[in-house]
Amino acid sequence: MSLYLEIPQLNPQFPYRAFLNDGMTIVYPHWHKEIEIIYASRGAVKVGIKDTVVEVTEGEILVIANGEPHYFLASPDSERYVFQFELRLFDESFLRGQEESLVSLFAKGEAYSRYWPEHLQEKTRELLVELYELEVEQPKGKNYVVLSNLARFIGECYAHLPRKAEEHLTPTPNAIHRKDTLERLNSVFEYIESRYQESITLDEVAKFVGFSPYYFTRFFKKNTGQTFVQFLTEYRINRAKFILAQEEIPMIEVAERAGFTSVKTFHHVFKEEVGISPLQYQKKMK
Repeated sequence: MSLYLEIPQLNPQFPYRAFLNDGMTIVYPHWHKEIEIIYASRGAVKVGIKDTVVEVTEGEILVIANGEPHYFLASPDSERYVFQFELRLFDESFLRGQEESLVSLFAKGEAYSRYWPEHLQEKTRELLVELYELEVEQPKGKNYVVLSNLARFIGECYAHLPRKAEEHLTPTPNAIHRKDTLERLNSVFEYIESRYQESITLDEVAKFVGFSPYYFTRFFKKNTGQTFVQFLTEYRINRAKFILAQEEIPMIEVAERAGFTSVKTFHHVFKEEVGISPLQYQKKMK
């Protein structure tokens, strides 16, 4: 299984889980179809979402929409509650009436609680703390209370969750729920993960998954919202960010380990994509 495409091991009859991670639990760049909620219970948690690193401080919440690439950097002296659940827990056609879909709600809603109304922040904290306590205590009827809390959270989001600014909206992968599409994408990600330090061409990857270059280009853009070249560049940049945040090694070694052909190319692409040089980024992360 590709590291980039994560399929959480949830109970197929009740696709939900909650757990506690300490700040030194590092998670590489990945995405999955489940909604993920991060609640910083102590300290500050550094979460990478696409090309941005967000610091979720104690008491703050981050909602990661399905299909959204993310990763966790080392965050000393911190802890985070993590909640994951599939949207199929809720029969949208029965529950939502004329409201927008849950996929759209979370894809277009503001992810970071710092920008939520105070009422939504307080209510969500209360619901999440109770959800984790249920996980620890395992009372009878636990799943009913879990569903109740998740439903309350969704209801509060429909009523009070602010929208992201238009420029921050990204396409939601159209076929992310389809098994065949996930398998195809997983093959692509595994290919990239095993060869990103080498020269990779679109034609080679298309041939690997059994598509023509033209069809593969359309397939990949439709299901990730990016061209293959954009994705590969972002993947290498994310690898570089991860290395820069964790280690202090020569930039030429960072470039090589992230898959760039030269340190000059690495500096140019990194600054173009991130807005600052690799060295400035490293200093910022310390």
